[in-house]
Amino acid sequence: MKNLTTSILTVFMLLAAGLTAQVGAQQFVYEPLNPAFGGNPMNYSWMLSSANAQNQHEATRDPRLTRDPLEDFQASLQRQVLSQLTRDIARRQLGLTDEEMRESRFEFGEFTIEVIPGVDGVQVVIFNIMTGDETSITIPNF
Repeated sequence: MKNLTTSILTVFMLLAAGLTAQVGAQQFVYEPLNPAFGGNPMNYSWMLSSANAQNQHEATRDPRLTRDPLEDFQASLQRQVLSQLTRDIARRQLGLTDEEMRESRFEFGEFTIEVIPGVDGVQVVIFNIMTGDETSITIPNF
């Protein structure tokens, strides 16, 4: 029993001596990988290729960037002319102006618009030259 106690005491003494040995440590310093956040600029190409490899979305072009500026101008001009024509007809029909409605014809783009005053009101005929469709709108007198 004495030998067993001596053996255990010796083991504890050796363990205690081992634990008191000098232990070295260093300071932990975080360094980001992304160059945009202060990481190494050499990581850029690796991160980009990794992101592209994981990308599961197809690239779609923005239709606003592929439109023709001349077509946009033409469409805008047509909207403005139609808007002005609509305001003029409405003002005359509601009696907000003293001018009388005269028969008139407008051609622009693929449309021909005829304004025909009559006894029942003003008839607006819109004809699409490309498709041959015709729409007739009657605005009654007030």
